[in-house]
Amino acid sequence: MNNNFSDMDRVNQIWRYPVYQEHYKKIQELESERIFCRHTPEHFLDVARLMYIYALEEHLELPKELIYVAALLHDIGRAQQYQYNIPHDIAGVEIAREILTDLHFTEQEKELILSSIGHHRKGDSCSTLAALLYKADKQSRNCFLCSAASECYWSDDKKNMKIEY
Repeated sequence: MNNNFSDMDRVNQIWRYPVYQEHYKKIQELESERIFCRHTPEHFLDVARLMYIYALEEHLELPKELIYVAALLHDIGRAQQYQYNIPHDIAGVEIAREILTDLHFTEQEKELILSSIGHHRKGDSCSTLAALLYKADKQSRNCFLCSAASECYWSDDKKNMKIEY
């Protein structure tokens, strides 16, 4: 991590970054009538906070900043999925690469974050960060509260029907 920054400065830079905001706003527009889970800041932060809890519980040495960056960026390709049928994990890697490069993340940081984004739907643990992202992304959904749960494409065993965190 660049020592000229506090722990979360780069996370906040991503949030304010024009490229991020452009994609984020497009997702909000395209999901405005969606009855299923939406990809909102609340979702991104729920995922980040769950990842951080898991990392603390498992005594993992992952920087909080990288956890939050991965969570903030993991669904940024959703608009490309809706508009062009490009899987959002694949589109998200390319968008995130641009953002991370522009904001001067190191090659090592970029590789870790981008591989986590690229694997967050698969559940294969190419890295500890990817495994945390997969687990937190699924756990962040409160299916037990959802009025559209019966119409959801998630299988019953994948739905979160009880409070765990």
